[in-house]
Amino acid sequence: MNCWQLLPAIRELYSRRAEYVHHEPWEFVHVLFSLGYVDGLADEGEIAAAVVVARGDYPKWKSAA
Repeated sequence: MNCWQLLPAIRELYSRRAEYVHHEPWEFVHVLFSLGYVDGLADEGEIAAAVVVARGDYPKWKSAA
C-alpha cells in the first residue's frame, strides 16, 4: 500500500477522530490496522508521507465537510 492509497484513510480518520491529527506516523501503523482502515500493517514510511500531505491540507477539506 502506498501513500496515495493511505491518504483517503488518514483523511477519514482525521475527520471522524480529530484527536489523531497530532499522532506520530509510527502510531498510525497500529491505529489504521486496528480500526479497520487497512487490511495489513502498512509501512511507516508510506504512512509518514500520507500524514504530511493530509496535515498540509487538513484545514481546507475539514471546513468543506
